[in-house]
Amino acid sequence: MVEVNFAKQLKEGTKKSHTMAENTSFVSSFLRGVVDEISYRQLVANFYFIYHALESEMKLHKDHEYVGRIALDGLARHDALANDCKYFYGYKWQDTIRPTEQAQRYVSRIHEVGNKTPELLIAHHYTRYMGDLSGGQILKGIAQKALNLRDVGLEFYDFPEIEDKKAFKDSYRSVLDNLPIDQSTMNAIITEANFAFRLNMYMFEEIQGNAATPLINILMSYFKDFVDEMTYSKRFRK
Repeated sequence: MVEVNFAKQLKEGTKKSHTMAENTSFVSSFLRGVVDEISYRQLVANFYFIYHALESEMKLHKDHEYVGRIALDGLARHDALANDCKYFYGYKWQDTIRPTEQAQRYVSRIHEVGNKTPELLIAHHYTRYMGDLSGGQILKGIAQKALNLRDVGLEFYDFPEIEDKKAFKDSYRSVLDNLPIDQSTMNAIITEANFAFRLNMYMFEEIQGNAATPLINILMSYFKDFVDEMTYSKRFRK
């Protein structure tokens, strides 16, 4: 069997999208330690819905020729995110959280792929979990410091079943390289992975925009009060 280096193709084929996602206003602010709790807890809620969709589809296709091979133990994030949501939203979190519009778009795409072309689930699996095992570990420390969190609200970043993350990622890449797929299918997965990065960007930009809304409202209210006061003063002087 000819070695296809699918893992390398996937990394190289998504490099530009990866960089673009890291340069969104939300992520770049996050990396500088500028983390708003309202925005962050919405991100946690969005991730809950996204990972619930992804892990549900992975279970449904556990016997798929390609998908089943990539479903490695120790990666599932659903329960960890449920605990993080409970911390940020309270015990009635399930009745409280809602996905943002772009998060729902992301969820819908995952289900669409699962229904029509399940092999493309590999793209979403790779995009999410490899990121969590890499840059996600840096984000944990930033969120912990910025939001003054102790040992709560950060379970999403913990992988207790994976002791050596580097070795695990090497194993993951090995699985990718040994998938019995042709170049056409690999190209389709790379294309979907780029779309997955774009869906992440849309969601990040949406959260950043929503975070700015309260400030905009305050400024608009202040401006209105200022105009009203000036108008009143002019009338009084007359």
